[in-house]
Amino acid sequence: MNAIHRIEREITQPVDMCRPDGRLNPEAVGWSRKALHRANLRGWGRNKRFEYWCIVAPDFLITANVSHHDYRANVASTYIDRNSHAKLAHRQNVWLPPRDTMNDPLSRERVAGKAKGLTVVLEPNAEGTRILVEAERLQAELQAFEAPDRESMGVLVPWDNKRFQYTRKDNCIPVEGVVVVDGVEKRVSPETTLAIHDHGRGRWPYDTRWNWGAGSGTTDGHEIGLNFGAKWTDGTPSTENSLRLDGRVHKISEDLRWTYDRDNWTAPWRIKGERVDIVFTPRIYHHHKFDRMIISAQGDQCFGHFNGEVIADGGKVVPVRNIYGLVEEVHRKW
Repeated sequence: MNAIHRIEREITQPVDMCRPDGRLNPEAVGWSRKALHRANLRGWGRNKRFEYWCIVAPDFLITANVSHHDYRANVASTYIDRNSHAKLAHRQNVWLPPRDTMNDPLSRERVAGKAKGLTVVLEPNAEGTRILVEAERLQAELQAFEAPDRESMGVLVPWDNKRFQYTRKDNCIPVEGVVVVDGVEKRVSPETTLAIHDHGRGRWPYDTRWNWGAGSGTTDGHEIGLNFGAKWTDGTPSTENSLRLDGRVHKISEDLRWTYDRDNWTAPWRIKGERVDIVFTPRIYHHHKFDRMIISAQGDQCFGHFNGEVIADGGKVVPVRNIYGLVEEVHRKW
């Protein structure tokens, strides 16, 4: 397959995602280094809003997720021991949740999801974001440090003037705090613990499949953040591919080829393009499935290490060695 190159416009000023009639604002199509898109979504039934955090410590990882799909909200948190691969997963749906929540990301509003046996709170503060998880066997109180001038990759992906998605991907976010699992306290420090943040607002097609991969770490003393995607951006003028190098975002505006084995999720995955040549080696496999006939979600997610190289803006070849992160294939009808 020949690489498809795009010219993606960089957005540098705040912009509304929607026109007054609720349809896509063409001026919002593009990517940015800051959170500049105002999610002024209209209507009810097709809007999707979500916040996903994955915090990776030396011996475990924990996720925190709150999503709102107008007719359904989802609250989830998963703890995975990186050595034993033991998992503690919580995932609950709330049907017909309150409206007017998780609206404009520029307001840095508090996001809270509460369901039976599980509460997840994401609370912006002066230092970044406070992340709270409360469940019977799992509790967490964490602080993610996000400097005001921090760069992150935001992009609006349009399918048409009624369906579009804004996503902002950030990685290499230092975290400190405490996680308690079955009464055992585990403290984390920003020197050894990094988070990945996936923020989304938009309106999706009913039937959607996507790949996503992201990682954080260091190679040869350089901070490396990776973000790759596929399938859901096919046929659009946008991609979510980017490299974060020492705090600077380098946008990659080409489709990437993902090769992996659906019969063996823990076999190596390869992500390749003219600027990317990466092999992901899974260590942990995590699966979730939800099926209510017309509404369904299935996710196959792996955690492990990225190795290879990425070409930065200007042509510099950046080695990638043992950067820890995740890859996934997700299929949703929503």
